[in-house]
Amino acid sequence: MRANALVPCLSKMRKISSITVFFFAFAWMPVVVGQTNQTLRTQAYQAEKDKDWFGAAQYYQRLYFRDSSDFKLAYKYADASRLNYDLDVALRLYQKVAAIDNGRKFPLTFYWIAQIQKNKQQYKIAKQLFTKFYKLPVSEKRRKKYGILYYKNKAKLEIDACDMAQIYINNPVQTTPEHLETTINSKLSEYAPLEKDSAFYFSSIRFPEKKGAKGEEPATSSSPVPNYSKIYKADIRFQKLKKVKALDTTFNSNVLHSANSCFSPDGKQMIISKCKAKNASEYQCELYVSTQAKNRWLTPVKMDSPINQPSVSTTQANFGTLNGKTVLFFASDRAGGEGGLDIWYSSKNEDGTYGDAVNAGKNINTVDDDITPWFVNETGTLFFSSTYHAGLGGFDVFKSEFKENAFQLPQNAGYPINSSYNDMYYSANAAGTHVYLSSNRVGSFFDNKMNCCNDIYRFTIDTTKVRPVPIDTAKIVKEQIKLLVPLTLYFHNDEPEPRTTVTITSKSYETTFNEYKALSQQYTTEYAKGLKGDEKNIATNTIENFFSDSVDAGLDNLQRFSDLLEKVMLNGETVKITMKGYCSPLASSNYNINLAKRRISSLRNYFMQTKNGWFVKYIDNQTPGEGKIILEDMDIGELPTSKVSDNFKDKRNSVYSPYAASERKIQILAVSFGN
Repeated sequence: MRANALVPCLSKMRKISSITVFFFAFAWMPVVVGQTNQTLRTQAYQAEKDKDWFGAAQYYQRLYFRDSSDFKLAYKYADASRLNYDLDVALRLYQKVAAIDNGRKFPLTFYWIAQIQKNKQQYKIAKQLFTKFYKLPVSEKRRKKYGILYYKNKAKLEIDACDMAQIYINNPVQTTPEHLETTINSKLSEYAPLEKDSAFYFSSIRFPEKKGAKGEEPATSSSPVPNYSKIYKADIRFQKLKKVKALDTTFNSNVLHSANSCFSPDGKQMIISKCKAKNASEYQCELYVSTQAKNRWLTPVKMDSPINQPSVSTTQANFGTLNGKTVLFFASDRAGGEGGLDIWYSSKNEDGTYGDAVNAGKNINTVDDDITPWFVNETGTLFFSSTYHAGLGGFDVFKSEFKENAFQLPQNAGYPINSSYNDMYYSANAAGTHVYLSSNRVGSFFDNKMNCCNDIYRFTIDTTKVRPVPIDTAKIVKEQIKLLVPLTLYFHNDEPEPRTTVTITSKSYETTFNEYKALSQQYTTEYAKGLKGDEKNIATNTIENFFSDSVDAGLDNLQRFSDLLEKVMLNGETVKITMKGYCSPLASSNYNINLAKRRISSLRNYFMQTKNGWFVKYIDNQTPGEGKIILEDMDIGELPTSKVSDNFKDKRNSVYSPYAASERKIQILAVSFGN
């Protein structure tokens, strides 16, 4: 079992507690044999109540091995595994549940599969699944039980985020970061990096330390019992971090977790978080301040209201300057916020007290956790991490300028500052040459669960070079169009214009789509005919999923393509759209060639008719300075490697099977811009 420095990024983010964004407590559970199923279920439910996800996963695993046919049990096991960060186990179990249940009893299954796929950078698959979940009909009973409205709203945001993530990755804003050495990073978790003068501070949960070579302390130990989270310090010599050791008992103790250090602008005060456990994975934090006197730090004392408040968490302090006044930023789940942890700030008075806490506003704070503020005075920019603003996955780093007494809409800090996992605790040194963050991205050290734990990464900034220019809006639109390609559209057998040899049709693709959708129940009946039990459920789900995930998705993507194409035309671009047709093997090759042409003709008609004919003037437009659309055909008959039955009497497999249906299609294969 491992300790984790952050909440699993696939958990229910609005339920994240104060300290779980820093670390997980260890959960040790003895293995007991011979327990009854009821005993195991009782223990699993208690572990869930205690938010002991490691324990819950172990109990559900044992139950599942006794009866792997119980998909309700599989779902509970998947949830516990996800929260325990066994993502591969969770994904496999969710997919098994989805194959049988198809979102009927467990509607969140598709949402969690999508989140895991997003973590794995499978953005196109994730987008498809978020879309599927967003459109999924859910009964009122289950809407209330699972809080579906929140997840529907989040899924809607994630659909666009999956596109933007791919654009960020294709347009990096920095070079690859340096993964700090093992004197800093361990197989456990390191976070809250801070470079000050010639020292480097960070926080970590580590095993009890033993002295190593040259006075350095090793990052791990063979001891089975973890230490409390502590604040560590290392000397910086020639950009190397030396003599790593925990701060003394003035700051660290064995009764509270210590974390997240920051210093006042004059360097005479140090503020840290001290946290206590509420259960196996939730903690409550408060801010403590230590003052320097005669070259020594005094024992930290708990900060008064309005910084700390009873029964809430206040943590992750950082100083900044707003409107000429020193302010203390922090994260807190106090009343009056948007939800979860919000970012707040409080002005420091001349007598050292603090004014009322001010919420950083709805542009910054969301219904999820918004955390780890870092303010850059020189540019008036707040850096913070969030799971709700559109990102690459998990917590992403965002930046927002303070203008006219308000924080502006945040921008994603870009790739590779952000990854598809959790990226938090952004900080920079005074010279602006180094940026640090804590992340569980691929490459972070781990024992037995990849991406379980945070490590600290460092970016080196070349201050002699001009900062990267943000991606312009026109470029983003063109890249969004390219992400939709290949765009696939599907047809019923021998449509449009069946049993003819003509090469054009008067129908628009949208018309053929509506006619095809009207046959979906017939497809379900025919494909599931003669089957029973799980086999019938799986066959029914397969057809339903083909229509929702392929047929519906095709038209959705085509409409999205049209919306983006409209923006490109207004910019005066020339766009060439290359189309290709396919058919299933029921008819002769010559017949299929003409059928493929009719299908492409229906797509041409779509562009002529959609938006009340808005694109007509741009198709083969010769007017200089205006947009132009070139539609290029690449006709083809049946797929040469088709394995679909060509026996028309076997309609189940030759017409109604999803395998046959998937070959009756056309594609926008390529899109190019300019002359």
